[in-house]
Amino acid sequence: MFFHFHPYEAFLNNDTKKVIIGTLPPPRFCNKEFKINDVDFCYGSQDGLLWKCLDKIFELNLLYNNTQEAVKQRKEFLIKKKIGICDIVDSCKREKIDASDLGMSEVKLRDILGYIKKYKNIETLIFTGGNSKNGPEYFLRKILKDQNIKYELISKEIPKIHSFFYDNRLIKTISLTSPSNAANRFIGSNTLYKKRKLEDKNYTTFDFRVEQYEKVFKDKI
Repeated sequence: MFFHFHPYEAFLNNDTKKVIIGTLPPPRFCNKEFKINDVDFCYGSQDGLLWKCLDKIFELNLLYNNTQEAVKQRKEFLIKKKIGICDIVDSCKREKIDASDLGMSEVKLRDILGYIKKYKNIETLIFTGGNSKNGPEYFLRKILKDQNIKYELISKEIPKIHSFFYDNRLIKTISLTSPSNAANRFIGSNTLYKKRKLEDKNYTTFDFRVEQYEKVFKDKI
């Protein structure tokens, strides 16, 4: 069995308002066996699209390489925009060495509620995926259920929005379409995507994500 641990601490501070929550980076990040355009930071995989979407939305002109400057760019952006990153999985075991959420076993979770209690300005959790098994929202639902905390649906439109009450605060959650390319099949079957594709043959799954992420990260929903 492969022991898959999260190589990065939660990136949070007292000003953090929004928190991006996923599960774990690819296993190669544990061993620092980076691909040529990986960045040694959260969501730094060259195959992932989160930073590429944010780059497009905010015109960041980010570097995509294994340098400290690339890491610095991302940290400065997050601090400026009061965005944190705190993936929900601390470690797990795998029979197959890959990044699949379904392949995780003996999962150890981070204390998400503890972070919310510590950092009083947190008001929104942004999941990098939906409620599929072993996804970030799936695990949060389990945590809330164990604490008898009600998780209420606010909007079922993409991206889905829920809320819960904790530490005398209302916390909103938003479930993004995953920035992983594995989600392209899901996007391809989406009614809204199909409609946009008919209107513009050059419209892509990346465009679909950018439009959705812009609403979330620029507070348009």
